[in-house]
Amino acid sequence: MSAETPAVPGQFTRRRLQFRAWRGTRPFWAGLLVLLGGFPIMYFPYAHLQVGHLTLAMSTTAGAGSLIIGVLLIVLGISLWFQKHIRVFAGVASILLALVSIPVSNFGGFLMGFLLALIGGAMAVSWAPGVPPAPEEAETAGPVAGSAPEAAGDPAADGAIGGGHSQGVEALGENDLSGTSPANGANGRHSAG
Repeated sequence: MSAETPAVPGQFTRRRLQFRAWRGTRPFWAGLLVLLGGFPIMYFPYAHLQVGHLTLAMSTTAGAGSLIIGVLLIVLGISLWFQKHIRVFAGVASILLALVSIPVSNFGGFLMGFLLALIGGAMAVSWAPGVPPAPEEAETAGPVAGSAPEAAGDPAADGAIGGGHSQGVEALGENDLSGTSPANGANGRHSAG
């Protein structure tokens, strides 16, 4: 096999498009920011910085708390990628952990971890799944020329708009078990006894 043998044609493009489709169905960037926010919070309390021949120990008494906060942020970031339905919980938890990291972990990893986790948590809370695209045949097929809108010919809608008693309410009254339908004479209050 020579060095000039190309890879399977289109494999990189296919994998890239698969990753893009996967990334688009979940709060990917929020998870990435929360995950990256955990590393400075976890690292700086255990770091030994070298300034010339002088060693600066950044360890604090809350080193275990920093480690726990950092690990939790990393787990929340990964959870946002693979369990998108917990996005609100993970977002709120990462915001709270970022706020707690300010007094516990050297000002939240010198504000780097704090800001990453805070912004990622806010993005996770505000993320909403997209609406799947409608089939093209439904978009191209419009209303038939000369036909009226759906509600115009509906007797239930006409009666409800005009304030009169409609056939739709009568049909609802037959199957309504709540006892609040005007069709069965109830006014919305339940009687006791």
